[in-house]
Amino acid sequence: MIIATAGHVDHGKSTLLQALTGAGSTDRLPEEKRRGMTIDLGYVFLPLEEGQVLGFIDVPGHEKFLANMLAGVDGVQHALLVVACDDGIMAQTREHLAILRLVGIPAITVALTKADRVTPERIASVKSQITDELSAQGWDDCPIFVTAAPQGTGIPELREHLINLYQHRIEDNEASIHRFRLAVDRSFTIKGSGLVVTGTAFSGQVSVGDTLWLTGVNRPVRVRSIHAQNQPAERAGAGERIALNITGDMGKQDVNRGDWLLQQTPPEAGDRVLAILHCDKPLRHWQSVHLHHSVNHITGRISLLQEGAVSAGSDVLVELVLDEALLLAENDRIIVRDISARETLGGARVLLLQPPRRGKRQPEYLEKLNQLSQAQNDMQTLQLRLAEGSLSLKAFGWARQLTDDGLQILLTASGCKVVGDTALQQEKVQEFQQRLIDTLRDFHQQHLDQLGVGRARLRRMALPSEPEALVFSLIDMLLADKRLSNSRGWLHLPEFSLAFTPDEQVIWQRIEEIFGDDPYWVRDLATELGLDEQLVRGVLRKAAQLGHVTAVVRDRYYLSGRIRQFADLIRTMHTTQGSTCAADFRDRLGVGRKLAIQVLEFFDRSGFTRRRGNDHLLRDQGLFLD
Repeated sequence: MIIATAGHVDHGKSTLLQALTGAGSTDRLPEEKRRGMTIDLGYVFLPLEEGQVLGFIDVPGHEKFLANMLAGVDGVQHALLVVACDDGIMAQTREHLAILRLVGIPAITVALTKADRVTPERIASVKSQITDELSAQGWDDCPIFVTAAPQGTGIPELREHLINLYQHRIEDNEASIHRFRLAVDRSFTIKGSGLVVTGTAFSGQVSVGDTLWLTGVNRPVRVRSIHAQNQPAERAGAGERIALNITGDMGKQDVNRGDWLLQQTPPEAGDRVLAILHCDKPLRHWQSVHLHHSVNHITGRISLLQEGAVSAGSDVLVELVLDEALLLAENDRIIVRDISARETLGGARVLLLQPPRRGKRQPEYLEKLNQLSQAQNDMQTLQLRLAEGSLSLKAFGWARQLTDDGLQILLTASGCKVVGDTALQQEKVQEFQQRLIDTLRDFHQQHLDQLGVGRARLRRMALPSEPEALVFSLIDMLLADKRLSNSRGWLHLPEFSLAFTPDEQVIWQRIEEIFGDDPYWVRDLATELGLDEQLVRGVLRKAAQLGHVTAVVRDRYYLSGRIRQFADLIRTMHTTQGSTCAADFRDRLGVGRKLAIQVLEFFDRSGFTRRRGNDHLLRDQGLFLD
């Protein structure tokens, strides 16, 4: 467990920690020692019984070093607010409290310092001020301890209280289902050991021997040893102060403050996220701001998604437009400060990492974001995302920082259909299947001379934005349930089946006898047989539906066997040269250029190939097979 200090500069945070832990000064930098004030983060530890350790982060109180203070409190579950009795509540006291509230720290203990310098009446007055301020910012019944470090006044009581908090802390039951994530705040080398990086773990667990991904250098590293809470350990996890001795293809100069150690390789960092922003000060659309996330600090803009003025105390949906990409996860907290870095404007909680390009301000979409902002856990978020449609498991797993096992637990409990990287709610399975059937029915009504379509083309017609593997799985389910039929690679509705009438059968037999490898126009065939052109056209249309012939253009037919030979040729050319073109096709077949183009364009329309410039690329190998 880690406890972070907070409070105005020179209110005695470092001195108090020395008295509590018996450790030396937390100020390690020469500049800190020269100026007698904390500039960067300091760490001290209080050893307890049975090898347990309570850790403290000493943060700077001066407003010029607020970015360092922000780096120290993220991921911490308890804060120790330090207020000097002689000064009382100061500007940085209020701002530090606001930051603790905005990053979601649930509990605070207050230590009044320098009590030996004031009267009891002054102590009572400061107590009253602090109680009012804490209540105004959302904390009630916070314990307050009156201390004077040089005399040891109140120190044993405060120490016992903090130890009791540690012993009765609520264990993170979800640590095992979330990925390990640590933001590097220091790096150094130790002779005989090598490179060491330190930070406070946001989530998950790490063990000796694990392989982690180090951003910045973007390569894997191996964990050689671990120090957790200033003690050697085989494993460490969320909420602990951790030092990792790592080895890999990099040196100290390659590791920077703000790099991440991650359990899995991350996706590309984004420069836009959707968030719910609590405003402590009024905001305007497209306002330039400073954004603080863990130990990272960048600038950006706030794009308001809702109309109307944004007043202090309100919660608004926003898109954060980042000047530099940040590696974020859902529920991460971002502190928003004005562009002059003089005041804290509010705090944002990330809702979505990949905002849509359009429609973000539509009422229906804003309602979805509001529902996401109210979700209490991973399961509720999963259910809301599944209700929208298909869900990429890789993207969701990263966004929620779920391990593979943790994600599988959620998927099993939700009862959704999983195909490869995609999950789909059972209600959506039925909806998507009906869309496939309706699309095929419309196709039958509009194309009376075609038996059906290939599965790739049906996907593009009905569910173009859905993953191919998912749609093909839905089609397989429909085929297994006999709600769709497959005839030589063509999908069609079961009821869409035909047969020649006796009269049509006689005419078809006459047509079939004279058909060879060359195509026939309907009018030429009718003339040669001495039959009515409309009658021949009708018989050929039904023969096409039955798969005997194929129209490459309107009223020009090949025997379907000949079309399959052409398709085999295209498959061969795809294997040998990657594509085909009209000239190659014409030369291979020994036909005119116009006919070659007609055949290739037919293959494009049917979804067997697709055109790219003068080339025709194989698209759906499953069509035109015997």
